[in-house]
Amino acid sequence: MKVQDKHYRTIWLKEDDSHVVQIIDQRHLPHRFIIEDLTTVDEVAIAIEDMHVRGAGLIGATAGYGMYIAALNAPKSSVQEFMKNVKADGEKFKATRPTAVNLEWAVNRQLEALQSVEDNVDAKISVCREMANTIADEDADFCRRLGIHGASIIEEISKRKSGEVVNILTHCNAGWLAFVDYGTATAPIYAAFDKGIKVHVWVDETRPRNQGASLTAWELGQHGIPHTVIVDNVGGHLMQHGLVDMVITGTDRTTFTGDVANKIGTYLKALAAKDNGIPFYVGLPSSTFDWKIRDGVKEIPIEQRDATEVKYISGLHDGEIKSVLLTPENSPAGNYAFDVTPSRLVTGLITERGICEASEEGVLGLYPEKKSK
Repeated sequence: MKVQDKHYRTIWLKEDDSHVVQIIDQRHLPHRFIIEDLTTVDEVAIAIEDMHVRGAGLIGATAGYGMYIAALNAPKSSVQEFMKNVKADGEKFKATRPTAVNLEWAVNRQLEALQSVEDNVDAKISVCREMANTIADEDADFCRRLGIHGASIIEEISKRKSGEVVNILTHCNAGWLAFVDYGTATAPIYAAFDKGIKVHVWVDETRPRNQGASLTAWELGQHGIPHTVIVDNVGGHLMQHGLVDMVITGTDRTTFTGDVANKIGTYLKALAAKDNGIPFYVGLPSSTFDWKIRDGVKEIPIEQRDATEVKYISGLHDGEIKSVLLTPENSPAGNYAFDVTPSRLVTGLITERGICEASEEGVLGLYPEKKSK
């Protein structure tokens, strides 16, 4: 997507030094656009854990490039020692964010690629770089394709409304900033808008880190898409008064049975949508499916983050980004980062292969090769 009319991805290899991975450091948005260099395993792990990068697809892509950084920095005295260190670094990456399945998927995919080549360190580093680029390219392409599929839903609503504005509610940031490019929840919106369909997006602020207010609003503004930032609890009111035509969210892990883990508060939006007869869609590339877990509520691990994210809020003041205490200093705070929306509340899943019901039958209908796994 574009920032001030220049195309960017969220992660890439530095143009004049392929030993450096560059990212958009999202902690500073929307007030500052800062590109960060990553050259060590610890820097990559910190970037994932401290949310310099975030979002399922981007976490996976960062882990893919992180494994390339691990390969570059691993000892080269022997293949055995090299692989021992790279595997250990992969475990370090996996531990940074437990809910997003793309992270583990990317690390394992890199390890499989490393095992597939001859016992030569230079050859293994080369294939690791190629795989990192492949993971990133696939993520962008899958998001582009799911955007085309999802735009058909928006177009159909537009026709029913005789071309009037289609009002879409989204939660958190599942835009291009959460992936390598295009995004998931926003990809259909971008595709529909670019076709000339009138859209307007209700943007949940998404406490406690405010990814909606700071990131989704910023990227929609860069694309010129009409939008309105709202506090998280306004969604139900808007639905009751006919001001929402559909809900689209992303997901950090979705079971093959259709249960959806996404940013905390998504479940409440799904309940409100169900009560008001409003379609609730989830956009995701196939890398975000968990093909092992059947019951999302019982089995998906829910990350609990530091309480300071709840107790403090940051913003721009007098040209500086500052942090402000919101709560009594000694009050404890809980910070559950995700919740699980059961499949019964999900109208459909939008993937790079098409749209399906949020059910085992629906998902495996699009991905029949997974039936035996």
